[in-house]
Amino acid sequence: MRGTLEIPSLPMIFTRIDEAVNNPRSSLADIGRIISEDSSLTARLLKIVNSAFYSFPSKIETISRAVTVVGTQQLRDLALATSVMKLFQGIPPDLINMEAFWKHSIACGVAARVLAAHKRKANIERFFVAGILHDIGRLILCMKDPNWMRSALGRCHASGELLYKIENEELGFDHASLGRVLLENWKLPASLVETVAYHHNPEAAARFPVEAADVHIADIIAHAMQLGSSGERFVPPLSPLAWERAGMSPGKLPAAMEQIDQQYREAVEWMAPEGSA
Repeated sequence: MRGTLEIPSLPMIFTRIDEAVNNPRSSLADIGRIISEDSSLTARLLKIVNSAFYSFPSKIETISRAVTVVGTQQLRDLALATSVMKLFQGIPPDLINMEAFWKHSIACGVAARVLAAHKRKANIERFFVAGILHDIGRLILCMKDPNWMRSALGRCHASGELLYKIENEELGFDHASLGRVLLENWKLPASLVETVAYHHNPEAAARFPVEAADVHIADIIAHAMQLGSSGERFVPPLSPLAWERAGMSPGKLPAAMEQIDQQYREAVEWMAPEGSA
């Protein structure tokens, strides 16, 4: 796998939202006005904040109200999740079914958010976004060398090996490493970068071990529940240390999985990008 790859740029609307959120001189009204300039993003964010994700007692009808109620950082993270899904076009369907890919990503994001909520973590949207982005490096592999990916998928299906282990064996790196490079290029928060980088190897996460553990477990849950597919045919192995760090117990899993199933089915309705089906 040689040469360079033109990495997609984040949508300008997200860049402007991010700059405004990080600018102490920006007001809530300023952030609301930027979001409102994109009617598609506005519609999606309003659907999200009026969904079972939040279960607010009354309907939120404007972005300005959403910014006030949900919070600027949380809304910024939701805007990132919905924006990224539109970036990757033209990947051959025999490599990755994009509808199934994003469904798996949404399932992982929902599961990570539910697990974080059970532990009452702050700003659980960051767990949701990390889940959405966890396999994004696989799309880079498909864009960079579709013939290699086609061969690797064939080997995976024939032998029963895990795809990410084939990536490491044949390339010396995997899609998680590529995801880290992409997120660093986008200058996204270090917590997202490390969580994506180590979602298959959460023991190596030094700065954000709980986030990496949550997404690791969420990925396994999404695979086990057969919600979408990222190209991986089998359920990845569970890290005992990640399970311990996540603070989950077998007794809590049934209730968590029921929540995941409910929120996933709703999330697919308002998050799957246009043209993914």
